[in-house]
Order: sequence, then structure tokens, then C-alpha cells
Amino acid sequence: MSNMNNLQEIVGIEITKSVKKRYSQIMASYDFNELMKNNLGHPHPLKGDLQGYYAIGLTGNYRLLIENNNNKIKVRGVIDYHGDKYNWIIP
Repeated sequence: MSNMNNLQEIVGIEITKSVKKRYSQIMASYDFNELMKNNLGHPHPLKGDLQGYYAIGLTGNYRLLIENNNNKIKVRGVIDYHGDKYNWIIP
């Protein structure tokens, strides 16, 4: 996610706007605990194969996947994890 300039070409304008919005909110958060407390995008822990990660809502089924790394936020990518398999659109 280091290059958001090409993001719109990959995922379209709606998801691009949501990713940029959530990324800005993450950058404005002091740490992971503050992000969870603010509840922006309804962050929630995941289970199963994605245990240890947290999802933040973007649009429809797409989620920004993050992890808590010693109370620091690490962005892992954008995924649709609904259904039988994972659809990573930004790994």
C-alpha cells in the first residue's frame, strides 16, 4: 500500500476513496488501542486462518486487514474474506 497513485486503476474509485480514508484515520491514531477505541470502520478481530488480524470495513465485503504489532498498527492489505476463499486485492 505504499503507492496509492495506482490504486484506483486496480480497484476503482469507491474502494480507493475508502482505503485512503481509513489509512488517514490509522495514521491519525496514536496507536492500536486508540484505533480500536475510536471504532472507525468497526475494527474487529478475525478467526480461523486470519486469527491475529483485525478487519476494518471499507465497502461491501472489502476490508482493510491490519494487525497489532506491540500496540503499533501494521497494515497487511485489502481483502474480501467472505465465502470459500480469500480475494486479496491489495496484498
